[in-house]
Amino acid sequence: MPRLKLILAYDGTNFNGWQIQAGSTQRTVQGSLEKALSKICNQHIRAHGSGRTDTGVHALGQVVHADIPDNRVDAPWQRALNALLPADISVLHASLAPQDFHVRFDALSKTYTYSLWPENRYDIPQRRNFVWATGALDLEAMDRAARLMVGQYDCKCFQNTGTPVDNTVRTVTLVAREPGQFPGEVCYRFEADGFLKQMVRNMVGLLVWIGRGRFSPEDVPTIIAGQDRTVAFPTAPPQGLTLVAVHYPA
Repeated sequence: MPRLKLILAYDGTNFNGWQIQAGSTQRTVQGSLEKALSKICNQHIRAHGSGRTDTGVHALGQVVHADIPDNRVDAPWQRALNALLPADISVLHASLAPQDFHVRFDALSKTYTYSLWPENRYDIPQRRNFVWATGALDLEAMDRAARLMVGQYDCKCFQNTGTPVDNTVRTVTLVAREPGQFPGEVCYRFEADGFLKQMVRNMVGLLVWIGRGRFSPEDVPTIIAGQDRTVAFPTAPPQGLTLVAVHYPA
């Protein structure tokens, strides 16, 4: 069967994450996409995502592959899917991929962003589902800490339970602050060859605790070396997190 490659954007606010849960009727991105794919193909189509975003997490570059019947190869996939999908999912790009292409196994790295709202005097109503309203933060201390999170190391201290993996070593190539969408909004960008379960949200939780003075930037190497997720910093809430891009070989 030909293999279809899609790039999706979605607002995760009203989804119970990416993945269909067995026996559950809760709304998921995967479920909504498979329903649309299956309607176009007149048979059930399984959609495979590059990552399982959690409930409330957003995407601007979720990559998906799905095998389709030969008689649907020439369908106008982007237009057809966007006509069937709910308003909080959009297909940004649709193309045919090599039969052996796999969205998860072929990925070289991923990019996420996390948005914070440290302004106490007001907020932007339209951004409430896309930021963590943290209150005032020491951004310079957070930036120093962010630089200490870059490198290849065992990321067990940033892994929440729930998805066992054989290897918890990852290469983090970027943790850096950049402007948010509105004045007063703060955004951190994360790039790595892979991320553990809720790893970015845990890294953000530690950064915010440092920004509030509960830890110092110099604590970061000790926390990483300790490989202990029970150290008292929070998992950041999901709504500030966005999967921006998944990177593949040329």
